[in-house]
Amino acid sequence: MQHASQPSLTAQLAAHYRHTRRETDKSEFSGMKMELRKWSLTDYKELKDLCNAVDRSYLSDRLPNPYTEDDANWWLNMVAKSEGIGGTFRAMVVDGKIVGSVSIERKADIYRLDGELGYMLLRDYWNRGLMSQAVGKVCEIAIKELGLNRITANVFHPNIASQHILQKNGFKQEGVMRKAVIKEGIFYDILIYGLLK
Repeated sequence: MQHASQPSLTAQLAAHYRHTRRETDKSEFSGMKMELRKWSLTDYKELKDLCNAVDRSYLSDRLPNPYTEDDANWWLNMVAKSEGIGGTFRAMVVDGKIVGSVSIERKADIYRLDGELGYMLLRDYWNRGLMSQAVGKVCEIAIKELGLNRITANVFHPNIASQHILQKNGFKQEGVMRKAVIKEGIFYDILIYGLLK
């Protein structure tokens, strides 16, 4: 339980980012400059390349494989209509190249003040702190712009790196769905993580 004298998690995150980075959504990690920017309809080729190159071990199978330019154009058009209303979607850019994606999509009906977090990053950029910082910033944006009360993330049990990213950003494990998903013929438990406003 949070005491009245303690700042909220959102306030703590906001203070952290104001202290460590400018409000330009640009940061430097391990000598790398990263920008979080909104997707553009012209990003379809880079999105296609990203989705075909990313490690899919712990991604949903709803991501087409192979990923075509038609798939990219469909998704970018959906994002253009949903940005700031049904979700927050950001490309992760390093040295002018899109290397990852972070999104929070608003849920529906009675869950409409909850958003679902998803992200992916090219393997060459793992273990550099990029995703931890990107997740924190995108959560901050989504809570503010979408008026969310919470953000949910579902994680494959063996995906320790993803669990650490969430924990660093204040997410708490709330439960386990046993053998909830199947990926390449293997059942996995899913860990449910949540972040409150």
